[in-house]
Amino acid sequence: MNRGSFDRPEVAAEYARASLFAAGDDLAWLVQAAALTGRERVLDLGTAAGHTALALAPRTAITIGLDPAPAMLRQARRLAAERGVGNLGLIVSPADPIPFADGAFDVVACRLAAHHFPDLPGTLYEVERVLRLGGRLIVVDVIAPEDDALDEFINEVEVVRDPSHAHDYRLSEWAEALGGFALRYELLRRWELPLDFAAWTARVGAPPAAVARLETLFDGASPDAVEAFRITPPPARSFCLHAALFVGTKG
Repeated sequence: MNRGSFDRPEVAAEYARASLFAAGDDLAWLVQAAALTGRERVLDLGTAAGHTALALAPRTAITIGLDPAPAMLRQARRLAAERGVGNLGLIVSPADPIPFADGAFDVVACRLAAHHFPDLPGTLYEVERVLRLGGRLIVVDVIAPEDDALDEFINEVEVVRDPSHAHDYRLSEWAEALGGFALRYELLRRWELPLDFAAWTARVGAPPAAVARLETLFDGASPDAVEAFRITPPPARSFCLHAALFVGTKG
């Protein structure tokens, strides 16, 4: 999981305040899906500025946030201190390998981070290993359409904007990968995630050449891509990504 520009202090600060990560219906949906009782040990993979871990921690015995970008974790520590969250641990680490023992966690959460995992099976092997029997992986992430051309288009867009991007995986790829590690797949929600082009590129500090290339890609998008991603032309460029919430239960 390469964080690249995400370890720049200005990018980490932007992620700490961005409403896309700090709030949103999907964060509430993930907390609801976790159905925590206060006794669980929870791991948040790719925690970034810690918004998901901070939402889960008050409902757990302990929550651990992992991220490879120290700048992101500095923001998470600041937010935890401001909110008085005392049962949150933050560790600089990739998602593969996970530096914990077998069966250490009841729940593993991963919100808007899995598209940075270059080796999805490798990460899922680690997740399955650290989950106890009956434990759950709860994922919120952007997904690629099942159509090959649309998949290729949106993943090219994502990599141009952020070279640390690995892949927006299709739901069929997630279902197959989870099944390969005896994690029972259950899709809970799908939705469209509207994005303002200027804010989306600025959030990662995309250089002018990358922004220009993205404008070319969007302006030359096929009619199917325009419809699938709700692409709006200038001056008010916008589009949407597809997103989903799903669970993999170890059993």
